[in-house]
Amino acid sequence: MSIEKKTSKTLLLVGNPNVGKSVIFTRLTGVRALSSNYPGTTVGFMEGCLRYKSEAYRIIDVPGAYTLDPTNEAEQVARRMIDEGADLAVIVLDATALERNLYLAFQTMERGLPTIIALNMVDEARHRGITIDVGKLESLLGVPVIPTVALSGVGISKLIERIPEARTGHVAPLSSEERWQKIGSIIGQVQKVVHRHHTLRDTLEDLSVHPLWGGLIGILVIAVSFYVIRLIGEGLIDHVLDPLVAKFWIPFLIKLSEALKGWPLAQHLLVGNLIDGSINMEQSFGLLSTGLYVPIVMVLPYVFSFYLALSFLEDVGYLPRFAVLFDALFHRLGLHGYAVVPALLGLGCNVPGILATRVLESERERFIAATLISVAIPCAGLQAMIVGVIGHLGIRYVFITYGVLFLAWVIIGRILHMTMPGYSPELIVEIPPYRIPSVRDLFFKLWFRLKGFFKEAIPLVMVGVLLINALYMTGAITVITGILKPIFTNLLGLPAEAAAPIIMGLLRKDVAVGMLATLNLSPSQLVVATVTLAMTFPCIATFIVLWKELGGKKMTGSLAIMIISALTAGTLLRIALSLSF
Repeated sequence: MSIEKKTSKTLLLVGNPNVGKSVIFTRLTGVRALSSNYPGTTVGFMEGCLRYKSEAYRIIDVPGAYTLDPTNEAEQVARRMIDEGADLAVIVLDATALERNLYLAFQTMERGLPTIIALNMVDEARHRGITIDVGKLESLLGVPVIPTVALSGVGISKLIERIPEARTGHVAPLSSEERWQKIGSIIGQVQKVVHRHHTLRDTLEDLSVHPLWGGLIGILVIAVSFYVIRLIGEGLIDHVLDPLVAKFWIPFLIKLSEALKGWPLAQHLLVGNLIDGSINMEQSFGLLSTGLYVPIVMVLPYVFSFYLALSFLEDVGYLPRFAVLFDALFHRLGLHGYAVVPALLGLGCNVPGILATRVLESERERFIAATLISVAIPCAGLQAMIVGVIGHLGIRYVFITYGVLFLAWVIIGRILHMTMPGYSPELIVEIPPYRIPSVRDLFFKLWFRLKGFFKEAIPLVMVGVLLINALYMTGAITVITGILKPIFTNLLGLPAEAAAPIIMGLLRKDVAVGMLATLNLSPSQLVVATVTLAMTFPCIATFIVLWKELGGKKMTGSLAIMIISALTAGTLLRIALSLSF
């Protein structure tokens, strides 16, 4: 259902990160919502609508912020949204951290915006021995305060009923020191904390951020997540999508191909080349064959399973802890801990990995993260071929391949960090308690992410297929291969025939590795060729998304880094292997 453009009032949903604001947004709007970026930024926000009695509200989920004195791009956007004016605001407070949450609430109310407070997570506060006098808090603030439990929906109907009661409250403009003094006075009057015994959940929360145990738990979480992701992804491909394609889509394409025999150009563009007299969904490169098969059958199942795992880890409350554990390492690469999210997604598919760089705050961070994903993080399909093809040579060659990619990731990251202007902002993240996620909200979040994939990735792959067809139809790919043959022979120690498969990596890197395996290369040559392939041009889907996210100028810089890095790594690896084996 589309969002109505004309609504009588605009309502801002304001709060710190991890206070349950997005869940309340979902409760208020249901599925009648859309996501977009704030103009001139990469900060996303959600927009939906709510009807209550005769009133209609346009609800905007303002990016999470700790303060309206901005320390990052998200807080800059939050401030601009609030300052630009709205009819009213619902400020979501975390009842387990009321003192810190009230600072943003005061700043918002000081702007004279009619306000209503949603005191969320009152169940968790109770479990922690925290009791809050809601009536007294409402009296001191001068605005309605409604206790809620967003995950279960408790208090949401009362919140909706009291939206018309939003008021400006008793808060006047204050200095930072005066604001904290006022907050301290309020906390002393409304909040009581009693002793509570340490629970198993408390122990697990402490262990998961411990330098040693947190790392071990992180490794376990990654291992289990990737097992589940691969299980779901491969299960969907092998048992659902491939059988459907074989039963329904390929017969349709065969009939279409026969009908278009009199129009060879249309036949080639829509259906593609026949491989050994039949349609090969991976290599025919028609818009309706490879153009749809690659994003929907080969990529979408892994995107679905990755986003499912990611959403679960977010809603459970583990992901911020994971980011904290990796923050020190990523800072050495010019990033902060949340860059682990795009990196993990990139291990499934580089497309969602690069799209996920939007969670990072600066253009500098997004460029570094996107480049590192494209150069040194192999997608699931490429990993499967590395293990399958290189693994037959011996496990040491698999370790060499992954070792070189990891070293490239670290070294390129360090070089970019030292040479690119700007700085890496500190990781400021609220670590929420562990929670049991809501299945409804988890799949709502998953649906929005998949909608973004369908909207952005699939059209880009179709454009890429058209581009590749143009290269082949004009003979440009043959010219490019001829130009690059001396480089492959002299620098990488590979036969001239290896140039074509590596260039084919622009289409499908996993297919290209399979083509390398047919050239009777020595083990050392095959490893060099595979590493070079993995680090050069990303597949066409990733290439197009990289172009869209970075822009033409920065994408060109990123590609230059890829080419130089791949040739350097391949050459040094050839020399090292010739001395060692």
